[in-house]
Amino acid sequence: MCIGSKLYGAALALSLCLPVAAHCAEAAGKKAPTPLSAYELYRIYGDKTWIWNTGGGRFVDDGRRFVAWTNDKGKQSFAEGRWVVDDLGQLCMRATWTNAEGAARASTCFGHRKIGNTIYQRRQPDGNWYVFRHASVRGDDEFGKLVPMDSVSAKARDLKQVLLSQ
Repeated sequence: MCIGSKLYGAALALSLCLPVAAHCAEAAGKKAPTPLSAYELYRIYGDKTWIWNTGGGRFVDDGRRFVAWTNDKGKQSFAEGRWVVDDLGQLCMRATWTNAEGAARASTCFGHRKIGNTIYQRRQPDGNWYVFRHASVRGDDEFGKLVPMDSVSAKARDLKQVLLSQ
């Protein structure tokens, strides 16, 4: 038997098993997680500030600019860059972070999946999945840390002026 026939046979067997597996998951009442679309992610993050314990990041709609500011144990940093979303449920913040010691580029991405109306999130590539937004939104959902008010841009701009004048 040639390799092509073996591959065809394996593909045929797999194609016959996948519908059965999907049916079994349905029968068990479990829905498979689906990625959020780029549009859904845009609606969640666009023109919002994500409040962090040490600062926050602003997802500016105009030009998809990303601006962030942090103050971690007295060490202040700011970031300027872009944010992107895709139909695979991924949000990425690609920015240059600057502090008193210098500047460095970084890309931080988060994956998003939903089951019903519950959205799960994890830091890519290997973070743990957690509930980002419950179907009935709860006060401690990470989703609640996305606010319309811009509490980041002015702080980042002021820190940039200080650091660049040194």
